[in-house]
Amino acid sequence: MAKRRNQGDLARLRGQLGNQPFPQSAMPVPESEISKRWTQAVTMLALLLSVAYLSWRALETVNLAVWWISIPLLLLEAYAVGGLALFSTSLWDLDWQVPTTKRSRTYFRVAVLIPTYNEPEQILLPTIAAAVSMRLRHETWVLDDGDRLEVARLAGRLGAHYLTRPTHENAKAGNINYALSHIDADLVVLLDADHVASADFLSNTIGYFDDPRVALVQTPQDFYNLESFEHADEFNEQRLFYRVVLAGRNRWNAAFCCGTGSVLRVRSLEEVGGMAVETLTEDIHTTIRLHRRGWKTVYHNEALSHGLAAGDATQYSDQRLRWGTGAMQVLRTENPAFVSGLTLMQRTSYMATLLGWFDSWRSLAFLLAPMVVLWTAAVPIRAPLTAFLPIFGITFLVQRYALRRLTRGTSPQLIGTVFEVVRMPANLRATLRLLAPGRPSFRVTPKGRVGERRSRRPVPGLLWVLLAASALTVPWTIASLLGLTPLRYSVPWLAYGSLFWLLVNGGLLLTAVGRIRAKRFGAERRAAVRFEVNAPARLGEDPVQLLDASLTGVRALVPASASPPEPGQVATIEITIDDRTYSFAGVIRSASPLSQRQPSPPLVVGLEFAQGQTAERAALALALFQTGVAPLIEPEALEDDDLVWPSPTTGGGRLSEEPVPAGAR
Repeated sequence: MAKRRNQGDLARLRGQLGNQPFPQSAMPVPESEISKRWTQAVTMLALLLSVAYLSWRALETVNLAVWWISIPLLLLEAYAVGGLALFSTSLWDLDWQVPTTKRSRTYFRVAVLIPTYNEPEQILLPTIAAAVSMRLRHETWVLDDGDRLEVARLAGRLGAHYLTRPTHENAKAGNINYALSHIDADLVVLLDADHVASADFLSNTIGYFDDPRVALVQTPQDFYNLESFEHADEFNEQRLFYRVVLAGRNRWNAAFCCGTGSVLRVRSLEEVGGMAVETLTEDIHTTIRLHRRGWKTVYHNEALSHGLAAGDATQYSDQRLRWGTGAMQVLRTENPAFVSGLTLMQRTSYMATLLGWFDSWRSLAFLLAPMVVLWTAAVPIRAPLTAFLPIFGITFLVQRYALRRLTRGTSPQLIGTVFEVVRMPANLRATLRLLAPGRPSFRVTPKGRVGERRSRRPVPGLLWVLLAASALTVPWTIASLLGLTPLRYSVPWLAYGSLFWLLVNGGLLLTAVGRIRAKRFGAERRAAVRFEVNAPARLGEDPVQLLDASLTGVRALVPASASPPEPGQVATIEITIDDRTYSFAGVIRSASPLSQRQPSPPLVVGLEFAQGQTAERAALALALFQTGVAPLIEPEALEDDDLVWPSPTTGGGRLSEEPVPAGAR
């Protein structure tokens, strides 16, 4: 079987990058009235059946003789129904917010802020280049808590301001707050160091601020490394939250800041004392304070920037641990259930998000329950099979169908359940910190290269323990059913049902462990994401066919008739994408035959770009990331040893031609 080309992080593009590489970025088409009403009807049916099922379970099936498992199991089912009710409230209507009109000019003074700490140049370069190139008048500021001279040079060469601070307390929130005291702007855009914005980011969001009550416009987080740990075919683990859940919260003025892809009114931030610094999740915490002061928030459901999703299980778990810990800190310091100034639905929406981290305890309990039943022969449900099976089965199937309708197809239930298992250890650790005093240190998720070779990631011990316990339970159960142990199951159907449940859980655990350990999701060895490109190029004087490209190098197909390049050879390659030509100096790193069967096969050549060439790489980045703009920086405009340092008061950002009303804010 042929090896799959471009394993690892690879954004699959078509043609010469002429097609949209991120097809799910656009604003969703509004639901038809029939579809919406059907979803709502099915949801109501699921809730009614769930209440009826729980009532029957509580009144008819609880076995007080084994109350220690019977009552907790009933409470777990009630918790799940409560989650369905909260979910239904959030997702009842996704089309409540009418999109703003696209703007071609603005009188707002806008500053784009890019906080960074230790991200490498290959990550920062496309982010800064795209931010500088956004349409509408603005400035771009790189806020470097790493105090790196090379980042200052990069920002200067690309036309952005560079700002560092004498002390580095309060991590990202402190970095942003320091910048707010040094810039003069009406609106600020927050972009993480790895988030590459489209040209229309400001044009498509700034119109909402014509309403003086609007403090925040949040856009979805989307990703360009489409073969990350979080992706599976069309599935993206965060898509449900960013394209469905937050959109539904527009209805209740309960959308919140997510830390990147955000536009905030500076006056509103000043009113609440800047970004909240008391928790690791300054974004949602700050929004709670904005809502308490009566400000309005908007969720614009169009992905206008793309970042790096977690590349492996360790990065994924570290993110969830940090976010979950921040959620626990918010519950301790400014619990939306009790603070003043929030509406009922805002409280409900915030609590649904913050308490959602406790869902992993439910997942753990459901993984343990069949093992407990099979090792103890306890009977937690006292009902005949002929009654339990149809009542439970119908309720379960209607609940599943309602969830499928509510999620609008963004979260297939099998892979979604696998990710529940994957994130469970991190979520459990996070929720335990609800009781922990103090503020854990902020850990930046590693981005880009984290090793010289791809290596498998470790599996959390909890998953190994659960998998081993499940494996031991199977032979014990079979032996007990055959009468080979002292244990006797008084209700055989319950034992068989628990064994089936155990096997399903074991399959989920095996799938989760397999995904964590998969070599293709190992630690990243590449410095930059590769994009598949089918484009003509010239290697020296010879025409070649480009296969893929990144900001650090390319792979090309060299015909047999061309001069064969040798590893270590210095070479120049000219790449043509969408009628623009990009020229790079570099070194041949590899050259191997495409096929061993042909007498004179073409060569697959890997070329690594030489260091520097900032302007060329910035121009290439705007093409590869499909930002929608031609580069502002022409490759021939700067020599490699030219440094352009922005002054603290001028430059940095693309300025439009329109006049600005005096004193306009």
